[in-house]
Amino acid sequence: MMDKRVYGVLGISSIMANWNADFSGYPKTTSDGRTFGSDKAFKYPIKKMWNDQGEKVLYIKSMCMFDKKGEVSLIPKTLKERYEQLFGKMEGKKNAEQVLSNLFQAIDVKNFGATFAESGMNISITGAVQIGQGFNHYGDTEPQEQSILSPFRDPSAKEKSKEDEEAKNSTLGTKIVSNEAHYFYPFSINPLAYKEFVELGVTEGYTEEDYAKFKEAALSAATSFATNAKIGCENEFALLVETEPILYLPTLSGYVDFIKGKDGELNTIKIGIMELLEKVMNRIYSIQVYYNPYTTQILPMKKEGIKYYNIFTREEV
Repeated sequence: MMDKRVYGVLGISSIMANWNADFSGYPKTTSDGRTFGSDKAFKYPIKKMWNDQGEKVLYIKSMCMFDKKGEVSLIPKTLKERYEQLFGKMEGKKNAEQVLSNLFQAIDVKNFGATFAESGMNISITGAVQIGQGFNHYGDTEPQEQSILSPFRDPSAKEKSKEDEEAKNSTLGTKIVSNEAHYFYPFSINPLAYKEFVELGVTEGYTEEDYAKFKEAALSAATSFATNAKIGCENEFALLVETEPILYLPTLSGYVDFIKGKDGELNTIKIGIMELLEKVMNRIYSIQVYYNPYTTQILPMKKEGIKYYNIFTREEV
């Protein structure tokens, strides 16, 4: 089991992209208009990256063919079907210990936990890794709506007048993006979350290897996840504070500020919690800052006890 806690912040830049849309298609906002991204928006690219690398990922959409009276459709698998795809047939209650052990073999469950209610079992696992909501720290974010012309005629369009000519020949769609947004997600890792499951013998606990896999995906997943809506979204910042197991720190994203550079100058990400960290430095194992040096500068920079890295190359800056 890993013998340390980790606290941090993960930053995502979104340039003419839509990092996390609500059901209307617009970037997700709170009731007072603040743009934010949910933890699910960050976890999905991480899980997709792991899945592409051949890791066992349970909570991710996978499809199957469904034939109903000769009409074939593509539908998502159920949780049980996805489980059995990864681990084989589930035998019911008598095999609950094996099911629990299998769940911990899935890398997303090992990190984020799970709720598993299938075949008479009701299993709840609180994840060692907890990711909060990622608020946008750029004040001039605005949604942009783009019309899209389809190459196909809308079959429901009726010929009523010349004004309907466009509708008769091509259907219209829309793409909604933000001009620019910078999201900062807080996260923490508590290996002791699995202490009781270690005692049951169904897992070795959260390990350094698990942390290394999470760290690599958290630093790269947004950049690698180039869908139509998310092309333009990149990992631009990460603050990782590794501490002794019983040190408790506040949510760090509230102490990070983003300042837009003017007239071609670099943007600035200001880390405002250094004074607190300095007071408990004897209980901190390491502080690492990853950032995009081509667009961003960090304040404070070259601070003693902190290592700075290029988020893309992983080279020390």
